[in-house]
Amino acid sequence: MRKLTSQEILQLEAQGCTCDEWQRVSIAEAASLKYIRGTRFSGDIVIGHFRKSFEMPGGIHKHTGIFHATLHNVTIGNDCCIENIKNYIANYDIGDDCFIENVDIILCDGPTSFGNGVEVAVLNETGGREVTIHDGLTAHEAYIETFYRHRPQLIARLKSFAARRAAERTAERGTIGPNATIVDTGYIKNTYVGAHAKVEGAGRLKNGTLNSRAEAPIHVGYGVIADDFIIQDGSSIEDCTTLTRVYVGQACTLGHGYSASDSLFFCNCQEENGEACAIFAGPFTVTHHKSTLLIAGLFSFMNAGSGSNQSNHMYKLGPIHQGAMERGAKTSSDSYILWPARIGAFSLVMGRHTSHPDTSDMPFSYLIEKNGETYLAPGVNLRSVGTIRDAQKWPKRDGRHAEGRLDQVNFNLLSPYTIDKMVHGLAVLEELERLSGPTSDVYAYQSAKITNSSLRRGQQLYRLAIEKFLGNSLISHLERTDCSSAESLLRELQPRRTDGRGTWVDLAGLIAPKELVDRLLDDVEACTIGSIEELNANLRELHINYYKYEWTWAYQTMLDYYGLADGSVTLSDLRHIVERWLKSVVELDRMLYADARKEFSLSAHTGFGFDGSSPNTVERDFEQVRGDFDTNPFVTATLEHIERKSALGDKIMHLLDDL
Repeated sequence: MRKLTSQEILQLEAQGCTCDEWQRVSIAEAASLKYIRGTRFSGDIVIGHFRKSFEMPGGIHKHTGIFHATLHNVTIGNDCCIENIKNYIANYDIGDDCFIENVDIILCDGPTSFGNGVEVAVLNETGGREVTIHDGLTAHEAYIETFYRHRPQLIARLKSFAARRAAERTAERGTIGPNATIVDTGYIKNTYVGAHAKVEGAGRLKNGTLNSRAEAPIHVGYGVIADDFIIQDGSSIEDCTTLTRVYVGQACTLGHGYSASDSLFFCNCQEENGEACAIFAGPFTVTHHKSTLLIAGLFSFMNAGSGSNQSNHMYKLGPIHQGAMERGAKTSSDSYILWPARIGAFSLVMGRHTSHPDTSDMPFSYLIEKNGETYLAPGVNLRSVGTIRDAQKWPKRDGRHAEGRLDQVNFNLLSPYTIDKMVHGLAVLEELERLSGPTSDVYAYQSAKITNSSLRRGQQLYRLAIEKFLGNSLISHLERTDCSSAESLLRELQPRRTDGRGTWVDLAGLIAPKELVDRLLDDVEACTIGSIEELNANLRELHINYYKYEWTWAYQTMLDYYGLADGSVTLSDLRHIVERWLKSVVELDRMLYADARKEFSLSAHTGFGFDGSSPNTVERDFEQVRGDFDTNPFVTATLEHIERKSALGDKIMHLLDDL
């Protein structure tokens, strides 16, 4: 870089440029001054060269340069185009190849930490569970900070990590990374704009971070207003979305006028039209409807139906109540839950529920309103096509770049977390039947009612799912084991570790043994783990080693469930477990097959064949739109799954017989 010559100053002035202290302006050695016009400079200015042109939609080319702008204390990289700045740009470092046009103001009024260190009053609007957001926040760190308030020393340590991160990000000057685009935008203050970010038509961005990168750029669209925020790479914020004290994780989409305050959205969330207040939205939380309000709740892998609503205010001590819908839970249209309540994993909520149910030990259930009361149908979601379809689509819809993923997401439908709850749920159902008698019409459980038929069906479904999971784990282990002899197989059957036994937890996507999580948090409290990076690395290790821990848990549960003694398991016992596994897999698949057939029943044909004169027209119209049942991809995949698992079961049983 070099200072301007007297001749160059005269040239710039002739081109409509002004500056009170030209000696504070530096330019690149090869810079062409003809591309700087109508610009007012003040403070320290550094300008790169202008050798390229930007190709605009429609085939127009705009040469790089600075045209009609006011710049104060600004550094501009090479090959930038800055044009029509209505007010000014102040205290910013602008990277190479940036395009900034038709902007009102871009201002850094430091010192600022660009949204790092903002406290989000999640779940409880009145405070008490605040999460300190920063540009390295994971769903798991936020979960711990939200729900482990019974460990104040741990919370203090996590907040110190976040405060250190915020201090590291604090600066007097803002940054606009290379290849960023900012056009037709109003007010930008104290906002970090990462590489390749595109801001088009935003109304206001204040005190925030767009943590964009070349591999996963961020897009902020027209009418967006965001205050006190952090948005992670790969996300899109569109169409008049309004954010106040909000964290948006990787590969999220918020749009169509969505409104959120004091909320956290982690990877792959999709929020449109509705409203969120004080929610913890774990991975894959989805809502698309204008009439839907999510408030003061924990959600993940969730799909909210239109008109879904919750209440956290009883008009007594304020909006202090909270609730949780565990992973995979759904709401139907016009559902309502009065917090506090806790809904079990992969459950479906239909109707209005005001009795504060806790169904966390009854996963895969339906909660149905009947005559103003909550009825629970345990386990019936295990036979639903929709549940399996969801489990298959989540991994396919992970929009994050392969490198640099923050959240550690376990997609498994059946895991020690859900199976352990089924084991407890099965015991509860059996105890209810024992206490009230097998002929009772209705059983009472956790402010809900269970009919006799629902109780018996729930027992059957939970047994099938438990036996399927235990068989899956056993067969997977056998396929990795030395099966050259009965002795070696039985010897290798026993886990070599104890890690994994006991209760498991879901840390907003990461499924892990509670004992190991507690041990990790003990290390945080003891200062053995001293940074966010170390904490995230340890959480990542828990995720990577999931299947090692799973076998430890599954083996002990298998012994307990089948009444076997450790060290005395025989090949006959293993054969029996595999037989039960095969029976459960086939029976559950047949239930899914029957559920899928309902989508092709005669009642499903209603509304097809408009203006047709014969039933044939209805049938043909239906097949053209929905296809044929026998060739439906899910149906054929289910039948193939039965064949494949039957062949695998036969193979394993032949192996055991040969030994």
